[in-house]
Amino acid sequence: MNSFFSEFIFFAHPMSKFRKIAIKKMNHIDWATEFPSAITVCEKNGTIIYMNQKAKNTFKKGGGENLLGTNVLACHPEPARTKLMKMLQEGNTNSYTIEKNGVKKLIHQSPWFEGESYMGFVEISIEIPFDMPHFKRS
Repeated sequence: MNSFFSEFIFFAHPMSKFRKIAIKKMNHIDWATEFPSAITVCEKNGTIIYMNQKAKNTFKKGGGENLLGTNVLACHPEPARTKLMKMLQEGNTNSYTIEKNGVKKLIHQSPWFEGESYMGFVEISIEIPFDMPHFKRS
């Protein structure tokens, strides 16, 4: 894979007028590799096809880089496995926070697309402060 962004343009809605502009401007930038949050991408059958460096380090005990090519379902115990299977089948988005080893994280799991074709899922795991401000805007 050359550039994460050129391969996975899932952040821009397929119908967005800015999509082509974003591809042209970001195509040469490999921003995801050293991004300070864990990014894992899988195909709709669950095969892990991308992990940035933070994801490889985060999941080192479970295999790290060797998880590439394996099925993401194998990494999840019940009941998370069943929920993830349903998400992969239906293309639903899921967000939640966790605390593990004294670190709080926001987990966001969302489908990614090529054009209008559903291709799989992206999980972004962001370390967040325990006392994070929340703002309501109008």
